[in-house]
Amino acid sequence: MLNIPTLWTVFVVNFLALGLFWTYLARSFPKFHAAPFWAGSSFFGAAGAAAATLHFHFLPTLLPLWAGGTMLIFSACLATLGIKRFYGQSVRWRGSALITGSSAAAIAFFIYGYDSTAMRIFVYSLGEMLPLMLSLKLLLSSRDGRNSPGARLAGIVTIGIIALYSFRAVGYVVDRVGDFSIANPDPLQSLLTLALMFLWMIWNFSLLLMAIDRLRNDVADLALLDDLTGVGNRRHLLQRLSEECARSERSNEPFALLAIDLDGFKGINDTHGHATGDACLQHFTLMAQTRLRPSDMLARSGGDEFCVVLPASSAREGATIARRILAVCRADAEQCVGADVPVAVSIGVAQWTEEIGAFPDRLIAAADQALYEAKRSGRNCYAVHGAVSPPLAPDYEALPEQALPKTA
Repeated sequence: MLNIPTLWTVFVVNFLALGLFWTYLARSFPKFHAAPFWAGSSFFGAAGAAAATLHFHFLPTLLPLWAGGTMLIFSACLATLGIKRFYGQSVRWRGSALITGSSAAAIAFFIYGYDSTAMRIFVYSLGEMLPLMLSLKLLLSSRDGRNSPGARLAGIVTIGIIALYSFRAVGYVVDRVGDFSIANPDPLQSLLTLALMFLWMIWNFSLLLMAIDRLRNDVADLALLDDLTGVGNRRHLLQRLSEECARSERSNEPFALLAIDLDGFKGINDTHGHATGDACLQHFTLMAQTRLRPSDMLARSGGDEFCVVLPASSAREGATIARRILAVCRADAEQCVGADVPVAVSIGVAQWTEEIGAFPDRLIAAADQALYEAKRSGRNCYAVHGAVSPPLAPDYEALPEQALPKTA
């Protein structure tokens, strides 16, 4: 038969090892804000298990069990706070203090006020379950359309831990499934303790998987972002265009593409230096994003060239967005004084057609042709691919605010 004191000793060693691991991770990656909470959770878990072990070997009173149970409940609260911090939520200690304090007070009452092993087990199990239940929604919900295998595993294991604690608490209170006292080394209690130890180990490994998933997603995002401006890079642009082309082929619903080039950018670099040129690119990015819809995508295709993908939009709607971008650039240029460098752009507008099909390079070529037409027409204007004559800059200033197309 499995020995309960030995199992709790293994608990101590396991939690200590996990605490050292999370501490090392927290020191190695200071921006990984969840790691200190999970390190604290592991150390408090080790201390709680050590107190329970102390009861078996040295102190037969119930005081070590009370202290150990309180620390184990606080350990579960810290683990939940770490999950909240992992997902960028604010950490409030009031709930953890309430759960830990009320559980400790209730367990003490059922030791010294009204001696009841059943109620002690019930209160302790409830104190362990509450913070875990609060973390389930975070673990099982998707973020930004992504499902984390680590979070999903943690959620499944959390449900298993809650089920075991519920089985123990309810079974002990109704006195239908035997003696689950921590001090009673019957086979069922031994198996329950072993199962909980196994699940807590898997739970911590699932937290590590969550961290790996986050790191992998961050690396994938960085591979699709432009370092200077923070918008999509050419790889991301081509990926998005391929998706939109495939969607348009299925639904026969067009979308639009803007090709944007900063006018006289080489002269800015030659006259004012590359640092000023970089600042102009960043400033244009911020201005353009104020005139885009949430579903639109701005990407830097290279050098001083940008593209805007406009889902579910026609060439006419694309021209509206182009006029908006031109308007904000002109308004900003009029406010330039002294050493400020005005930003002017030329824009080409193209719409997906059945002839373009699933080939995004054809749509890019069409937008580039319109862009070159805008350049030939005097710059600081836009042109629409296929139009008889491109509209010039003066017509965008009179465009009313309501003309901006809404998100599809």
